[in-house]
Amino acid sequence: MCLSIYIMLDEVLLHRLASFHRVWSFPPNENTGKEVTCLAWRPDGKLLAFALADTKKIVLCDVEKPESLHSFSVEAPVSCMHWMEVTAESSVLTSFYNAEDESNLLLPKLPTLPKNYSNTSKIFSEENSDEIIKLLGDVRLNILVLGGSSGFIELYAYGMFKIARVTGIVGTCLALCLSSDLKSLSVVTEVSATGASEVSYFQLETNLLYSFLPEVTRMARKFTHISALLQYVNLSLTCMCEAWEEILMQMDSRLTKFVQEKNTTTSVQDEFMHLLLWGKASAELQTLLMNQLTVKGLKKLGQSIESSYSSIQKLVISHLQSGSESLLYHLSELKGMASWKQKYEPLGLDAAGIEDAITAVGSFILKANELLQVIDSSMKNFKAFFRWLYVAMLRMTEDHVLPELNKMTQKDITFVAEFLTEHFNEAPDLYNRKGKYFNVEKVGQYLKDEDDDLVSPPNTEGNQWYDFLQNSSHLKESPLLFPYYPRKSLHFVKRRMENIIDQCLQKPADVIGKSMNQAICIPLYKDTRSEDSTRRLFKFPFLWNNKTSNLHYLLFTILEDSLYKMCILRRHTDITQSVSNGLIAVKFGSFTYATTEKVRRSTYSCLDAQFYDDETVTVVLKDTVGREGRDRLLVQLPLSLVYNCEDSAEYQFTGTYSTRLDEQCSAIPTRTMHFEKHWRLLESMKAQYVAGNGFRKVSCVLSSNLRHVRVFEMDIDDEWELDESSDDEEEASNKPVKIKEEVLSESEAENQHAGAAALAPEIVIKVEKLDPELDS
Repeated sequence: MCLSIYIMLDEVLLHRLASFHRVWSFPPNENTGKEVTCLAWRPDGKLLAFALADTKKIVLCDVEKPESLHSFSVEAPVSCMHWMEVTAESSVLTSFYNAEDESNLLLPKLPTLPKNYSNTSKIFSEENSDEIIKLLGDVRLNILVLGGSSGFIELYAYGMFKIARVTGIVGTCLALCLSSDLKSLSVVTEVSATGASEVSYFQLETNLLYSFLPEVTRMARKFTHISALLQYVNLSLTCMCEAWEEILMQMDSRLTKFVQEKNTTTSVQDEFMHLLLWGKASAELQTLLMNQLTVKGLKKLGQSIESSYSSIQKLVISHLQSGSESLLYHLSELKGMASWKQKYEPLGLDAAGIEDAITAVGSFILKANELLQVIDSSMKNFKAFFRWLYVAMLRMTEDHVLPELNKMTQKDITFVAEFLTEHFNEAPDLYNRKGKYFNVEKVGQYLKDEDDDLVSPPNTEGNQWYDFLQNSSHLKESPLLFPYYPRKSLHFVKRRMENIIDQCLQKPADVIGKSMNQAICIPLYKDTRSEDSTRRLFKFPFLWNNKTSNLHYLLFTILEDSLYKMCILRRHTDITQSVSNGLIAVKFGSFTYATTEKVRRSTYSCLDAQFYDDETVTVVLKDTVGREGRDRLLVQLPLSLVYNCEDSAEYQFTGTYSTRLDEQCSAIPTRTMHFEKHWRLLESMKAQYVAGNGFRKVSCVLSSNLRHVRVFEMDIDDEWELDESSDDEEEASNKPVKIKEEVLSESEAENQHAGAAALAPEIVIKVEKLDPELDS
C-alpha cells in the first residue's frame, strides 16, 4: 500500500471546483513495510504517524516530505491509533514550558551526518535543519495511543517513547481515545466468536498520569531526548559501516589464497621477511605480488585504506563521541530525577537501573576510544608497509623509483619487520572460524554486528593501568569505573547499551500501565457484518473527547427493524462524576427543501457518522425507500438539539449497562430529528463513509467501493444558489446534475498498490458546499 498525501488548491470558481495535487508519496519498502493499517496526525499537524501490519512498525514522518523521522517496532499489529495533546495547566507546568532546556546551553550542537551515505536519515544530515525540533515538537505533553489485537494498548509520549503498557483488556481494539485532562482512557474492543463478534466499551481511569502530570511531562521529555540520541548514535555507526569497504579485506584474501596454492614449506611471514632483508622474493611470492596484487592494485588498496580509515575516524570523533556524551548527560539528569523519590518513584523511575544504563554508555565510549587507537595504529602501519612494498614491486619490474621513496632508515625497516611479525602469522584456528589465515585489516572486526569475539583483540600485555585494575579487587568491582570489554566489537557493546537503556526505561511503562484500572465495561452490540480490513478503517464505532466539557462521546449503530439506528453514549472523563442523558438514540424524521418547501419523509438508516467539532456530528444516511442515485443524504447534526435541556428528563436510559445494549433497544430513549437546513442530497453516489474537520471546515464523503470522493465546504458565509428540483421534476426532465468527483480507476489502484514511482495525474474533484439555508 502506497501512502500518499494530497493538498487541495482552489481554482477560479471559488467553493466549486478544486484540483487535488499529490504533495508526496511514501512508497512501500523493506525497511518500513507495505501494509498500512491506520494513521494519526500529531495535534500540531506537523507529523503523521502510520502503522504497518507486515513489519509491526510505527513510522513518524514529516507532512511536508516523504521522510521517515523516527520509527519503532511494536509487539502486535496496530488496528487503531489516537494522538492527543494535554490541555491541563498548572504553575509548575507553565514554568517548565517556559524554561529553556539547559542541555542546549551545556552541550555542543550535534554535528550533522554526512549526506553521502545511503542509510543516513535527513533528520540528522541537513545543516540548519529543524527536523529534530519537528520530531520533538512542543514541550507540552502529547501522547500517541496505539491499539491492536489481543488487548494490545500502548501509550507513547511525544509519539516516540513508551510510557505505558495497558493490561486487562480483551479483544481487538476498534477505537480508543485518551482524554485531554489525562483522567481516563476510552476503548472500544471487538471479541470475535463463531459467525459474529461482540463489541464492548471500556473506560479506564488514569489517575497516576493526571496526579503526576508535571513529573510525567519532564520524564517523558527526557525519554524523547534519549530516544533521538540513540537514533543518532545508531545512524553514526551505520555511516561508519558504509565507510568501511570490502576492498580492505583484499590483502587477507590474497594472502590466504597464497598459502593454499604455494608449494614451498616456507611461511608467508618468512617470505616477506626475506624480501625485506635481502630485497629478493621467491618466484611464488613474486607471482602473488605482480599478477594478483599488482602495482596498480596495491596503490588503489593503499588509497582505499587511507580514505576509509580517515572517514571512520572523523565519524567516531565528531559524531559517535558527541552523541554518546550527550546521551550520558541526559541519563545523568534522569538519574537525578529518580533520586527525588517522592516525585518520581511512584512513576517507576529506578535510579539503580539508570545507573546501569550510564555504565553501559561509558563502556561504549571506551570501546569507541579503543577503535580510534586501532585506526591510528593501522594507518601508520599500513602507510609504512605499503610504501616499502610499493618500492619493492617497482624494483621487480625494473621501473624507476623516485629518490624520496627510495630512502629507508633502519627505524623504518624495524617498523615494517614488527608489522610483519605481528600480522603475517598464519592462524589455522582463524581459518576454521572465518575462512582466512590472516587478519591484517583490524578495523572491520569492530564494525561487524555479530556476537563472536574479536579476531584480533587489542594487546593488553604491558598495559600498567589494565594490570593494576586486574590485580585490585576493589577497583575491579568499583561502580566508579566503566567496565571494559576488550574482546567484543563496537556493534556488540552498542547493542548491549541499547538493551540496558530500554530495560531501565521500560519500568515506568509497566508501572503506569498497571495503574490504569478498568472502571466501566458496557457491552454494546453483536456485529454479524463481515467486512474486510480496508473497510474496517472507516466504520463505526467512533470516539471523541470534548476538551471543553471533559466528556467522552461514542457514536455507534444498533440494528433495529432492519435499520441501523445511531446511538450516542457519553461519559465524563472523571470516573467519579456522572452525566445526564448518558445514552440516547437519534431517529431522522423529515427533511425540508429550502426552495420548494417540500418535505421529504422516509425511513433512514445510519451508514456512518463522525464528529465534525465539539458541537456537531456529520452523518451519512440511506433512504431505505429512495431511488438509487438519490437515496444518500449528508446531514450536520447539532448536539444542542439532541441534548435539549428543557426536556432532558424525558430522555433517560431506563435499562442496565451490564446487559448488551442491542438487547434492550426499547429502554434506549430515542429523539426524532427534523431538518429544515444543514443537510444535502448526495446524488449519483453510493456514499458510505464520512470524515469531518471542523477546524478546516470541510467534510469528505467516500463511496462504498472506495473509489469516489466528494469534499464539501461546510461553513460558507456568502450566498450561493443551487438548481433545486424535486424528485418528480427530475424524473420528468430526466437530466440529472453531473457531478465531477475523484474516480480512482483500477489501473491507478494497481499502480498505487505497486508503489509506482511516476507521479499521478492531476485529480479534479468537485468541492461543493453545504449551505445552512440550501439543500438539494
